[in-house]
Amino acid sequence: MAPGSSIVSVTEVPESDCGDRGLSEALSSIRLDGDSTSKPSWAASLVNVGLSSLTGLNDLLECPVCTNSMRPPILQCPNGHTICSSCKHRVDNHCPTCRQELGNIRCLALEKVAESIQLPCKYQSLGCTEIHPYQNKLKHEELCRFRPYSCPYAGSECLIAGDVPMLVSHLINDHKVDLHEGCTFNHRYVKSNPYEVENATWMLTVFKCFGQHFCLHFEAFLLGMSPVYMAFLRFMGEESEARSFCYSLEVGGNGRKLTWQGTPRSIRDGHKKVRDSFDGLIIHRNMALFFSSGTRQELKLRVTGRIWKEQ
Repeated sequence: MAPGSSIVSVTEVPESDCGDRGLSEALSSIRLDGDSTSKPSWAASLVNVGLSSLTGLNDLLECPVCTNSMRPPILQCPNGHTICSSCKHRVDNHCPTCRQELGNIRCLALEKVAESIQLPCKYQSLGCTEIHPYQNKLKHEELCRFRPYSCPYAGSECLIAGDVPMLVSHLINDHKVDLHEGCTFNHRYVKSNPYEVENATWMLTVFKCFGQHFCLHFEAFLLGMSPVYMAFLRFMGEESEARSFCYSLEVGGNGRKLTWQGTPRSIRDGHKKVRDSFDGLIIHRNMALFFSSGTRQELKLRVTGRIWKEQ
């Protein structure tokens, strides 16, 4: 072994030893072999533990209620079971493991661990290679480009999340959304009677062009007291990639037309956030009915558009 080098082994901490005393005893069993003059403290040595060894520590820092990584202040019950402070009210101030009253006892040993170690991003299996100090890791994971995307389907609160290929398959198979190839589109939105015109909701279509996927939304909502329709495009990827594309939309009839040109928003921005920012083509219902036929009995809108890549 090279002079000054060391071997680090971490003893697994059993659940009943998660209190300050038990955790301190477990951490004190970290063994350092090599030149005694170069031995770091147990806290510093944790920084150099291999990623496979850190998996257990990552699990140890996981809150049993919300399953997120705990950050100081970390609370513990009289039996040493830990919980993040933000979840205390969710369990009515009782330990979710043993039902003992929680109180305000902090697990200082586990907080020291959290301040001292570096851990891989929890999205490592999805491709992220970054390693951060524990506190920075939590902030990084909130914005990690490898974190799963939420389902962009707007008709219901779908809880499915995943990468883009998985979500495209999910939209087609589970939500029965149409997939079109190509960078131009020509869609008709038809509501054939006054009741359907009054209660028109939304439609979603997925397009594949330039090797990427885009979601075209068309829906009805109230803008103040005025009923309107809105069409907009979202990019199935990161905001930085979305800025490489532009799109245009056009709707018209009776010799008139409305046009819109913009940059697609990433599906990282929720459907409602994009809609409520009015970032798209907005058509007041009276104008939409005028484009259709002027009779107010049916809605027949043709929305055309194209997607192109900025040079």
